[in-house]
Order: sequence, then structure tokens, then C-alpha cells
Amino acid sequence: MSETQPVARLVDVHKSFGRVNVLQGIDMEVYPGEIVALVGDNGAGKSTLIKVITGVHKPSYGEVWIKGERVEMQSVQDARRLGVETVYQERALADQQSLWRNIFAGREITGPLGFMKVGEQRKEAERLLRSRMGFTSQAFEVDGEVSGLSGGEKQGIAIARALYFDAEMIILDEPTMGLSLKETERVLNFARGIRDAGKSVVLIDHNILHVYSVADRFIVLDRGRVAAQFTKDEISRDQLVDLMVELHQTGQVHVA
Repeated sequence: MSETQPVARLVDVHKSFGRVNVLQGIDMEVYPGEIVALVGDNGAGKSTLIKVITGVHKPSYGEVWIKGERVEMQSVQDARRLGVETVYQERALADQQSLWRNIFAGREITGPLGFMKVGEQRKEAERLLRSRMGFTSQAFEVDGEVSGLSGGEKQGIAIARALYFDAEMIILDEPTMGLSLKETERVLNFARGIRDAGKSVVLIDHNILHVYSVADRFIVLDRGRVAAQFTKDEISRDQLVDLMVELHQTGQVHVA
């Protein structure tokens, strides 16, 4: 990993809200072609860390580097321009709109006079969803409303939107929440596809079994600090579960 430039790197990142120190000296890297699971109990700092990476919050102290350059993002739009996209558990889709409109919402393809190129958007949506995301059923239409999709399919639309706009790193925030086993596997396969395309995935999910099945590396957060980091070959699924329980109970990390 060390010979490859990370897509994202955080150096001694702190974030405080008044007197509350939510992040305390975070050092982490995310490399191309890997799925990094960000795990930790409620209040560990996962959400705040993601908001720092995506430009929602400015760090109180420390450095954020994207693709080898130190950046000071002021907004989510800044993060997107740098190739960082987030797919939240709510998916932020308009249920009564068509699939293709959801993919291009806010970033429509337009001509010289500013008019929307509807035909081009429909064609691009069709290509993306069938060739990149694997939606092969003839019942799946780009003109259909999002409201008719399953939870896993909705996640697929949100991920497709991020991929179309050439994200180098996609953050999946609780992507399997409320999904059936079949739909969960579909979403995890989407994550694997992103990795196999040479992109990066940061995965946040409370279900350690889901996390372990797909992640290449684990970053464990506790009380605003990185408590431990492991590659998949360094820790078993059962060890990871035991570690999380022990960390919750004692605040200490031990791996046999």
C-alpha cells in the first residue's frame, strides 16, 4: 500500500464543537481499489469524521489531503469536485421522479443555451445502470419512478449517480440498514464492483458481519480516536466482534 498514493489522507485531524472534542488526532489513509470499513460504537466520531472528509465540517486542527494535495474544503460541492461522494442511508432520492432524473439531479447535462439534453441523460442512465450496475431486468426502466424500487435498488441508483460523476472515493453510510438479506448482498456487491473498478470505498455499517464480508481493511474508532487498524488477514471476524465488545466495555483493545 505504501507505494501507492492514497486517495484521501488525514493527518492529526481534530474537530471540536465548543468544549466538546469529537475528533482527537485522527490519522488515516484510504487507497485506490480498497474497501475500508469505519467501525465504532455510537458517539465514536464516525459521522463527524465523514463530514470532515466531505467538506461539511472544517477540521479545528490538522490536515486533509486528497489525491496528494492538501485541501481546505468549504462545502460538499468542493468534495465532489475533488472526486469524493457520499451515499447516505436515506439515499436522498426523489421518489416521484424517474430514475434518470434522480441520477442527474442538480448536475444536468445541458446544451450551449442551457437547455437540458433529456435524450442524452436517458441514454447515459440506461448505459450506467445496465453495464456498470448490473440492472439487467427488462422490467427495470430509466423512465420509471424511484418509488417502485426496492431498498437495494435505490441504493444502486444513488451509487450509480456517484460513479457517473467520476468519484474516486465513495462513502457508503449505513447502506444495508433496513434491507433484506438478498438486497443487502446486492448492495455489498455494488461496493465490490466499485473496488474492482479501482475506486475507493469507505463503508460505515453497524452490522459487523456485513462489514467483514466485504471490507479489505478496518479502522476502529473510539471516543474520537483511532483505536486500532487491521487488514482482513490480520483479524478474524470473531476477533473483530470480540474487539468491539471489549472496546465498548473497557475502552481497551487487545487482539490475541
